Amino acid sequence: MNYEIVGLCAGFLTTLSFLPQVIQVFKSRSTKDISLGMYALFCLGVGLWIVYSVLIGSVSIFVSNIATLLLAGGVLIMKLLYKN
Repeated sequence: MNYEIVGLCAGFLTTLSFLPQVIQVFKSRSTKDISLGMYALFCLGVGLWIVYSVLIGSVSIFVSNIATLLLAGGVLIMKLLYKN
């Protein structure tokens, strides 16, 4: 069994879970109920997962966390831009 396929599927599904939040914030321009601290810490943690994936050579961890960082980082940036 190719474990990277399982990792890619898991990464795809967990990354996809951020998409509704990104769409909602983008449409509404409201980040009132989003925690700045949570998203900042989460993005930092995802960044460390990316470093870890490079160190161990895991494509599935790398790809899924790059995508997650783009989505969660987008929410974080919108939180900083849409101060409300």
